[in-house]
Amino acid sequence: MKGLKTIIIIATAAMTLTACNDYLDIMPENALPTENMWKSKSDVESALFAGYYNLRSSIQTHLIPLGELRAGCVKRRSANDLDKLDIKPTSGDFTDWNIFYKVIADANGVIANAGKAQSNDATYTTEEMNSHLCEAYFLRALGYFYIVRNWRDAPLILQPVESDDMELYVTQSKESEIIAQIKKDLLTAIDLGAAKETFDTTWETKGRATIWAIYALMTDVCMWNQDFDEAITYADLILESKSPYAPRFMSTASHSSWFTIFNPGNSEESIFELQFSSIMPDGSGYQTNDLPTLFYNDNTTTYMLSQTLTQELNQDASQILTRFNGDIDMYGRTRYGSYVAQENSLTGYVWKYLGGTTITEPRTTEYYDPNFIIYRVAEIMLMKAEALVMRNMGENTEDNTAAIELVNQIRQRTNLQDATVSPSSGLSAIMNAIIHENIMEFIGEGRTWYDLLRVGRYKDPSGTVDFTSEFFINNVSTYNETAGGSKIRSVLLDENAWYLPVNDEEILHNDKLVQNPYYE
Repeated sequence: MKGLKTIIIIATAAMTLTACNDYLDIMPENALPTENMWKSKSDVESALFAGYYNLRSSIQTHLIPLGELRAGCVKRRSANDLDKLDIKPTSGDFTDWNIFYKVIADANGVIANAGKAQSNDATYTTEEMNSHLCEAYFLRALGYFYIVRNWRDAPLILQPVESDDMELYVTQSKESEIIAQIKKDLLTAIDLGAAKETFDTTWETKGRATIWAIYALMTDVCMWNQDFDEAITYADLILESKSPYAPRFMSTASHSSWFTIFNPGNSEESIFELQFSSIMPDGSGYQTNDLPTLFYNDNTTTYMLSQTLTQELNQDASQILTRFNGDIDMYGRTRYGSYVAQENSLTGYVWKYLGGTTITEPRTTEYYDPNFIIYRVAEIMLMKAEALVMRNMGENTEDNTAAIELVNQIRQRTNLQDATVSPSSGLSAIMNAIIHENIMEFIGEGRTWYDLLRVGRYKDPSGTVDFTSEFFINNVSTYNETAGGSKIRSVLLDENAWYLPVNDEEILHNDKLVQNPYYE
């Protein structure tokens, strides 16, 4: 594993999003190529696209395992340290933060040098430059948001490496400093006024950072930081927008409508998703991925649904079966949305990445190109619902009513009955309804652990509700069948264990780094 110093050396992007089959050419340590770059708009675009490429490269190694396995709703057939909550500073790729620092390094290069490229390229307009800067600020913010949710404290590096004299061996910044920088970056992107509502093509509109993606990330960051009023403000900039280009909640109550979110993808509901495509516009082969096989074969390294979650999907599907006389086109995200082999089976799969053009037929290998969704409108709705309840600790009837309505919109899209809570049900009951809907709707999308951890961090000033135990530890204990309830509780009662260790090799390269106390 390379140390962080090597990783954050400015990268030369030997690819674009229209020819991404080449691997990113990371310059070796001490080879600082600034004299060869930033001559034109294309140099800026190459570095920017490298950031998207590196983010996409993290899906299987980081985004899915870190966002899912500890929660246990999705598990590996052969458990690893994440499933077992037995994480160590030597625990494989997932304790290595360098892929996120690659994204950050690409963004830093654009932020620092786009102006230089414009001065060298008379055809590169200020409007284009500012639009690129908005994307770079988004990518840097997203990279650090993944880091802060997983490691809490981490080096905060905001400049590209353009000189051997730069100090790279730095200690960690506190979570609060990193969150403040993330919000500053996103506000800068918004204030530039150049973030696009739409691009020329659908895949760019959904696969590059639009103003909607910036609002979505800011909503997520505000929720993590418990800035609930701010979160509602940014959520509403999406949900209440009158722009014809704003993403929209797909409310049609049928499986076929719901499943277009994933196949072919880039749906009206999508805000930001990492792009793959098996066929180029000219008919030539393009980019596929391993997500279909990762979630549906008998290899010991692949994923399946926990038995508890599979049973819950069956229960939902049975409810719909009764209402619609077995019409499987009405199942939405229940049994056929995730895929359970048959009624009452304890074996379930994440069908989002494998499903073909019909409800029960898988993709063929030439179409192993599902996108990976980072944000969609349903997530924004449930984050807003959570913020509405939390800002007054469940004591505001109007807010509770609005929150339950958002939950029910998502349930109605799946043809499920409304949630069995009312505005007077109390904080715990309403929060449980929101959390359950989050789990069921976003299975396998790399969010479950972060959603549970976010809620587990909340504090009730009155001391009535123990968010850590009731919503975080209890849910992980319910779904994580690998680690076991007693171990889960003993581990997660230590807040330091909620975050990953610094990989041993990073500390070997940089003695200014401090290990998470839980792993010392």
